[in-house]
Amino acid sequence: MARIKYTTAGESHGKMLVGIIENVPAGLYIDGGSINGELKRRMLGLGRGARMKIESDSAEFVTGVRAHMSLGGPITAVIENKDFKNWERVMGADAVDTDERTLTAVRPGHADLSGVIKYGFDDARNVLERASARETAAKVALGAVAKLYLAQFGIVVQSHTLAIGAVKAKPAVEHLEEINAIADADPVRCLDKTASAKMVDEIRKAALGGDTLGGVSEIIVTGCKSGIGSYVSAHRKLDGLIMREVGAVQSVKAVEIGDGMLCSSLYGSLAHDEIYARAGGGYERFTNRAGGLEGGMTNGQPIVVRAYFKPIPTLKNGLNTVDIKTGKAVKAASERSDVCAVPAGGVVAEAAVALAVAAALSDMLGGDTMKEAVKRYEEKESC
Repeated sequence: MARIKYTTAGESHGKMLVGIIENVPAGLYIDGGSINGELKRRMLGLGRGARMKIESDSAEFVTGVRAHMSLGGPITAVIENKDFKNWERVMGADAVDTDERTLTAVRPGHADLSGVIKYGFDDARNVLERASARETAAKVALGAVAKLYLAQFGIVVQSHTLAIGAVKAKPAVEHLEEINAIADADPVRCLDKTASAKMVDEIRKAALGGDTLGGVSEIIVTGCKSGIGSYVSAHRKLDGLIMREVGAVQSVKAVEIGDGMLCSSLYGSLAHDEIYARAGGGYERFTNRAGGLEGGMTNGQPIVVRAYFKPIPTLKNGLNTVDIKTGKAVKAASERSDVCAVPAGGVVAEAAVALAVAAALSDMLGGDTMKEAVKRYEEKESC
């Protein structure tokens, strides 16, 4: 069987979001409660906008699943947009009021201007509805399926907030198996309570000023054997797959693996994880500067990924721009948006990393059934 892959469809105020994930082996238990739990986690965090008060996302599986078990074919999940009832005449396939809610005061930092130029539109509504981070609900649903797949091999993907604005938290070094449980109980999904309080203050200050904040989420994957991914071709390198998936998440402007940024300023003698023989056989490292990936493959240590989110560019007090209809200088349009989406962004980045790791693992193992795939993984040697 080919590697796991996925696609999403749907507009922010359209009828629904759709996610399709292919090449999941037959026999994977699709736990609807777990998947909808991930969708609820995506709605967490101080700084979310009014849309979160409207939607209560729930995924319905309409293909590829019978009696909660995957059948081996494409799995399709749909998520209803509850706000569609207020937008049907504007956004429906048979819409008759397309002149309403047009957006021509294109917003700096968004896809608006490049999108209208690329596709020849005169209304940026056609761009922003698909470019919107609302799409991430479908990605999280599919990422939850990928997490269920990875869990069969003992692999767990978690995240926490490392920074919001200029406030930085201490790195996660303990309780790696409980990161999500601890983070999800915090208003900004931060493990460092002192930093969390300062982050909360920063978000409230930004909201009062009509501004927005970005930050950093750290994603940690535990339980991987060495050798997931490959060095033989660029498209099979797991670090490349992860950077591509995380980098494609809305508002992410940089992706770091391990101590990549720090190591770029160090001597080689200080930058790498030295290898030692383990008593009783095998190998071990006492540092993890590589973030669990060497040569495009896992090395048996936790995978550590950091996603750097820019501040959301939809501001209450719009930035300077040009109205594409009149050509005049104006303030950018203000759509309903968040003040800070970093806490939720970590959940989305988890889904992205899970989809990347699942793709690489399925590429390595194949298997028409989960039983076959699990057996092959159990037989694989590791560091």
